[in-house]
Amino acid sequence: MAKEIKNSLLKPSRREVLKYAGASALAMPFVNRAWAQTTEINMLAWYGHGEPDIVGEFEEANNVKFKPKYYAGGDNMLALIAQSPPGTYDVILSDAEFVQQLNAAGYIEELNAADYNFDDMLHEDFTKFPGHWADGKLHSVMVRFGHLGVSYNKNAITAEEAQSYSCFWKEDVKSKVGHFDWHLPSLGMISLYNGNGAGLWDLDDAGWDKVQETTLSLRPQVGGYFDYGGTFNSLKNGEMLAMCGIGDWITGVLEKDGAPVGSVVPKEGGIQWTESYCIGKGSEKADMVKKFIQYMLSPEGQVKSAQMAAYPGFCITKAGRAKLNEVDKKEAERTGQVDGMPNDPITLVKEGRIHYRDIPKQQSLEDWNDFWSEYKNA
Repeated sequence: MAKEIKNSLLKPSRREVLKYAGASALAMPFVNRAWAQTTEINMLAWYGHGEPDIVGEFEEANNVKFKPKYYAGGDNMLALIAQSPPGTYDVILSDAEFVQQLNAAGYIEELNAADYNFDDMLHEDFTKFPGHWADGKLHSVMVRFGHLGVSYNKNAITAEEAQSYSCFWKEDVKSKVGHFDWHLPSLGMISLYNGNGAGLWDLDDAGWDKVQETTLSLRPQVGGYFDYGGTFNSLKNGEMLAMCGIGDWITGVLEKDGAPVGSVVPKEGGIQWTESYCIGKGSEKADMVKKFIQYMLSPEGQVKSAQMAAYPGFCITKAGRAKLNEVDKKEAERTGQVDGMPNDPITLVKEGRIHYRDIPKQQSLEDWNDFWSEYKNA
């Protein structure tokens, strides 16, 4: 009897619930969220994507809990997946240029394109983004993007000087230029500075030699190589006065807090980072992950992405951009996400000033990574 009384106290009857909920509850299905088991979603992503400001409302609405594993750089992401049994990660946030490798290695599931509203994308390229499709089949959905260029301290480099990567060689910032410690963005910028334009990733031997030569010439200017936290703090405290390999995804957070820093796309062009969601191979929570991706493509999800506390990004949908302008006009204007602004990210793409980040075409990732190690130790 005591056991029955205890159970009654812990779990009221349907009659008791309806009594206190009122007659309106009769029309609703009986769901007790407090007793339903929370579903855990294992996420592999860049830092910030599994934090409450992004996933909190979705977790609450769907009785799920994200368990994020964070990485920095696509090479690290591939290594983490390779070391894990199939089904370890339910949702994988991938830099777009690595989706093909994830697919070729059998790490991700095929997606149904009909599940996602591609008609709402801001640019036609985003509907069939390079690498997301193979043989007419979809394997990843783009959810946000940003631009990389010259990131600088406005007290050390003028706005005019920031219009070229040459400012990294300025005498006044000697030993005060930092690198985000990942070879693709920094070497890609050097390739643009060398005049390679749209062919920045497709370098023959002479072009690759020139990129290495130019990069090594920057070495006396360099004061350090940093991870996310180090990049952020070194710009915040003025330890570094310029940073190669990043963009507004770092300086935007600092700028909103009043730091005298900024990022621009220089005359040589900029690089677009593109983040996309995949469903991990063998995941038992594929339906919930699909629902989460749909949520991140919704206007509300796009606004959360644009305002992400860890690092901001651009909206990729028309409805998301409209919602951002409605609820946070200041951030929309700061980032150029307003029709007619000269730094509108979509306009920059259409004008050909932005090049999608990719992997080397005539060298291997190992070639670039080996040189990066040599450069850091030079």
